[in-house]
Amino acid sequence: MTSWEQRVEFGDFQTPDSLAVRCCRRLSELGIRPDVVVEPTCGTGAFVVAAAAEFPEAAEILGFEINGSYLEALRSRLAGIPHSERLQLEQADFFDADWNDRLRKVDGSLLVVGNFPWVTNAAQGLIGGSNLPEKSNFQHHSGFDAITGKANFDISEWMLLEVLRWFRERRGDIAMLVKTAVARKVLAQARAQHLGVYDALMIRIDTKREFGASVDACLLVMRVAPGYEAPPREYTVYASLDDTQGRQVGHRSGLMVADLASFDACSHLLGRSPVKWRSGVKHDAVQVMELSQSVQGMRNGLGEAVEIEPTYVFPLMKGSDVGSEKAWRNKYLVVPQRHVGEPTDGIEETAPLTWAYLQRHASALDARGSTVYAGNPRFSVFGVGDYAFRPWRIAVCALYKSLRFRLVGPIEGRPVMFDDTVYYISFESEQEARSVLDKLSSDLALTFFNAQIFWDEKRPIKTSILNSLDWSRIGLPAETMGQESGTSRTLELSVAHPRRRRVAS
Repeated sequence: MTSWEQRVEFGDFQTPDSLAVRCCRRLSELGIRPDVVVEPTCGTGAFVVAAAAEFPEAAEILGFEINGSYLEALRSRLAGIPHSERLQLEQADFFDADWNDRLRKVDGSLLVVGNFPWVTNAAQGLIGGSNLPEKSNFQHHSGFDAITGKANFDISEWMLLEVLRWFRERRGDIAMLVKTAVARKVLAQARAQHLGVYDALMIRIDTKREFGASVDACLLVMRVAPGYEAPPREYTVYASLDDTQGRQVGHRSGLMVADLASFDACSHLLGRSPVKWRSGVKHDAVQVMELSQSVQGMRNGLGEAVEIEPTYVFPLMKGSDVGSEKAWRNKYLVVPQRHVGEPTDGIEETAPLTWAYLQRHASALDARGSTVYAGNPRFSVFGVGDYAFRPWRIAVCALYKSLRFRLVGPIEGRPVMFDDTVYYISFESEQEARSVLDKLSSDLALTFFNAQIFWDEKRPIKTSILNSLDWSRIGLPAETMGQESGTSRTLELSVAHPRRRRVAS
C-alpha cells in the first residue's frame, strides 16, 4: 500500500496546532470544564497539547493512537510541557480497544475531543483498507437502500455514535472536527436512538486554510447526560470560531431543517407531492447503454458503430445537461424494460438487432457490480416504470448547488430519459407540466425547498425534500405560459434560480 493509500485508509489529516488551540479555547469559553480529556485518535498530538494548555484544571489528559511513530514523536514533544504527569499516552486501535473498560477507571466529567478520520467505507474498499468497524446496518436503511449508495458512510459517523455510547452512565461533552454532513447525520441518529444529547452546536471550520481540503467541516459539540430522552429539536450553527451569534438549525415534523425561520413561514406546504419525484435510469454500463449520434452514425462509448432498432432507444440528458441548461447533445440510452423486473428475453423477437447488441456486450452487463441486478432479468435497469415514458417532465440535477427546474419535452417524438443524478416528475400534457412548473418556481416553493436543503452536501437536492412539498396548496393561477407547440424536437422552458441565503452548516 502506498503512503497516499495509507493516508486515505486512516483519514490522516493532522490537525494544525493553532486550530486545536482555538477549538479548545472556544470550548472553555462555552463553559466546558472537564475533569478528564480523552483524545481517542490523537495522531501527532495537536489536541493533547492544546487541552493541556486550555484545561489546566483537568486531572488527566489521555491520548490514544494506532500509529506508533506518531506516539514517539508526541512523547518527545510533551517532555517540556508543565505538569506533563497529567498526560498519558497509549497505543490503541479505536476499533479493537475495550473503551468501556478503559473509561470505567476514569472519574468525573469527561471531554472527548479530536479529529476522527475523514474517509468513507467506500474509499476504504477501493484501496483494500481495513481501518473499519465490523459491518452492520447501523443507519437502519431499508433493504434496497442498504445495498445502494445510501449504505456508504463516513467512518467518523460510526465512531462518533460509538463515543456517544460511552456516556450511557456519565455526563460529559464531545467536541470533534468532522464533515458538516456527518455532524447532521450524527445528531439525527442521536435523536432517533435517544443517546443522551441535551445540547449541541456546530462551528464551521475553514478547511481550505487549515487542511488544504475542499470540504465543508465543523467542530461538532455535543453535551451529553445519561438517560436524557428528549434531545434538542434545535441547535446553533456558528460561521467560525470567532462568531458568537450563530443561526438556528434543527428538526421539524421529523425533518432536518437548514433554516427554521423560513421553514416555519411556509410549513403549511408540508405534505406529499401530488406527483412523485423519481430518479433517472440506473444502468451502470455507460459504454454499452449510452449512445451518441454524429454524421458518422450511432456509436457507443467504446467507439463501435451501433445499428439497432429504435424500439428500445430513447433520447438521453445527463445531470450536467439539466443543471447547466445545455441543449440536447444527441445522446441516447438503450432502455430494455418498461418497468423494473420485466422479462427481457422477448427483445430477441421484437428487436433482433438490439438483442444481438446486448448479447455481444453480455459479459460487461453481467459484470455490473451492484447487487440490485442480482436475481433480476438479464440486462435489467432500474428507474423505469410508466412514469418514465410520459412525454413531459420537470427535472432538476441533484448535484448542482442551486435549484434549476427545467421543463423538458419529447425529442424526436420520444420521451427523454435521464441518468440517476437527475430527479424528475412527469406528465401527459405540456399544459399540466407548465402549470406545475409555475408553482415549483414560485418564491413560496423555493423558500420551502431552500429551508430544507443543506448545500454543502455532495448531493444536496434529495427526493425526500422534493416529495415533501404539496404544491397543490400553492395558491397560484394555473397558467399554461403559452400554447402547446406541437413540435417534438425541442427542449422547452428552462428556469434557473440562484441559491438563496440560508443557514450555513
